[in-house]
Amino acid sequence: MELIEMADRGKGLVQLIFDTAEPLTLYYSEVKHLCLEPPMPVNEQLYHALYDEILGKRVTKRAMYLLQKMDRTEAQLRAKLLDNEYPEELIERAIAYVKSYHYIDDARYAGNYIRTYKETKSRRRLQQDLQQRGIDESTIALALEEENDTNQSELIQRLLEKRRYDPQTATQKEKQKMYRFLLGRGFLMSDIMRAL
Repeated sequence: MELIEMADRGKGLVQLIFDTAEPLTLYYSEVKHLCLEPPMPVNEQLYHALYDEILGKRVTKRAMYLLQKMDRTEAQLRAKLLDNEYPEELIERAIAYVKSYHYIDDARYAGNYIRTYKETKSRRRLQQDLQQRGIDESTIALALEEENDTNQSELIQRLLEKRRYDPQTATQKEKQKMYRFLLGRGFLMSDIMRAL
């Protein structure tokens, strides 16, 4: 195989483009230290050292750094690593590594999310939010069953009280505003109409 081109990626990064292998993005200092300069032949051993030893370790460290900053779902972590243009195989390895140590756990994430927002969001809204974060439906259903014991009608009543809404004295405009608010929180129309 041959290194045929190097493209500047900004922020001190250089993309190495090979004729028969996947491109790799390394720091300019690493490229300089390894004396890589196109055109030049690259043997399989050197390519795999770049791929596994340098880039493979970097993507795992990046995954751990991202999880240290905030809890993420597997899909969110994968998207973030893809944004950094790491090879998909290395991303999958990094995700498998962090999953093996339970640094990433979609079931835990879903449970935490539901516990945090169950007093302010409807069951349907919680489900939609978790789906948008890339959690599969069976995990969401299990987490909702375990964590969300809130009665939807009672939750609507608490939200109405918190917003000082009185159905006896509310004007039509106030009713419409409250209806839109509750609909935005994911409550069913029938539950909202009963409460209003």
